[in-house]
Amino acid sequence: MRSWLMPAALAAALVFSLPPEADAAEGYRVAFVEVPRLLQEAPQVAAVRENLKKEFARRDKDLVALQGEIKKVEEKLQRDGAILSDAETQRLERDLVAKQRKLKSAQSEFQEELSLRQNEELNKLRRQIAEVILEVAKEDSLDLVLETGVVHASPRANITDKVLERLRRQSK
Repeated sequence: MRSWLMPAALAAALVFSLPPEADAAEGYRVAFVEVPRLLQEAPQVAAVRENLKKEFARRDKDLVALQGEIKKVEEKLQRDGAILSDAETQRLERDLVAKQRKLKSAQSEFQEELSLRQNEELNKLRRQIAEVILEVAKEDSLDLVLETGVVHASPRANITDKVLERLRRQSK
């Protein structure tokens, strides 16, 4: 019986010795922000997409051209395969395999570099969003801003629209 008495007495003493402001979160201002929504709707996201599209346009065009070359060789083999000499058929088949390897390698490299650049730009955007969230939190005297793992947030506590509006003003 004594084994539980001492911890219970200590817990009771601790609870009753806390200052009144520690009793509840009374007076604290808490808000919630939907970062995934910001990452979809912020105008900076569209600008990043457009910049990346321009940056990788030439390489994408080169990949499409290589695909066209492969298609031509395949069509020639299919169309003229019966009338071509064995040596010519083998040369075209080797050329086809070489172009297919080159395409596969170029596509892989393209995807890796595109993914790397997207991640770099996404990290920049996340930092910018975090700065705007902090600005809004300071202006609204918020004590706590949550972003993930929230089961429910009332519209009054959701500052996503306010942050999104600030991001829109910054993009102009």
